[in-house]
Amino acid sequence: MAEAALAQGKLLSLRETIARMEGKPLHRLEPVPDSAVGRPGDVSVAVVNHDRIAFGIEALDAALGGGLVRSGMAEIRSGSLRDSGASTGLALSVAAFVMTRQEPQQGRAVFFVGEPSVCRETGELLAEGLEDHGLALDRLVYARPRKLDEALWLAEAALSSRAFAVVVLEIAGNPARFGLSESRRLSLKARDSDCLLLLLRQGGREEAGSTIFRLEASPASSGLHLLPDGTPLRGTIGSAAFSLAIEKVSASASPLPSQGIVLEWNAHERLFTCPSDALPAFCPEPRPANPGAGLPLPADRSDRPQTLGAVLAFDRAS
Repeated sequence: MAEAALAQGKLLSLRETIARMEGKPLHRLEPVPDSAVGRPGDVSVAVVNHDRIAFGIEALDAALGGGLVRSGMAEIRSGSLRDSGASTGLALSVAAFVMTRQEPQQGRAVFFVGEPSVCRETGELLAEGLEDHGLALDRLVYARPRKLDEALWLAEAALSSRAFAVVVLEIAGNPARFGLSESRRLSLKARDSDCLLLLLRQGGREEAGSTIFRLEASPASSGLHLLPDGTPLRGTIGSAAFSLAIEKVSASASPLPSQGIVLEWNAHERLFTCPSDALPAFCPEPRPANPGAGLPLPADRSDRPQTLGAVLAFDRAS
């Protein structure tokens, strides 16, 4: 009981610190229910948990050495900011996937540390969209610090609190203040806290670090929406799809095909699927090769050119 109360106090203190950084009034903070706080006594910090969570896709699980790690640091990277929607969507999908597969008595939450420069380029997370994506808002804590040092401190404090099953740390590019020493410290903290730390690198290149594996995510074409009987509904868009390339993994894992793999996230069932080759990809209705001008016609003149009248020939007057 005393340990649970101590964890509750740490989580409330962390929320107050986030509110001060973001300039929000402290009276808006609500107490966290006991179900959202983990039990530190259930997990020994001296034992590193090497269990894996299988994606259920044979090729991907074999390439990752059994699936997704339960504790430690993994990295999801996008090659450019224009692909940040795919990398962020994959990170949120992984967080929702882990939340549905944790022990019921744990009841831990998700902590997302956003990068301000990425938010200015790609926009903020939308609450309604997060719910549609499979994340429960009452089990999600979102913070947007002003500096990288604050983001690293928040991520480490969240790991130390043991109140979160997944911590997502979003950074932009390859900052000099996040090197091997910072990566190793967070990786060890995630292992000791029995927590999955997802390093979400937006618009950055490959970089050495203490991550267990690194995935590069890019957008992929979604299939058609399936009816309850399995029939594809023409003209619709199905589940969100991501194209993955494994850039770093343990040496004991099986190699992934050179062309990578495409994953679909089923937000309703909260699971990943591999799209069938027989499922047709979404394509718009066919259009003529030259449909004409797409601009609206002026409102103060006729909608089509007037036909010419008879042309008469006149002699010159001079």
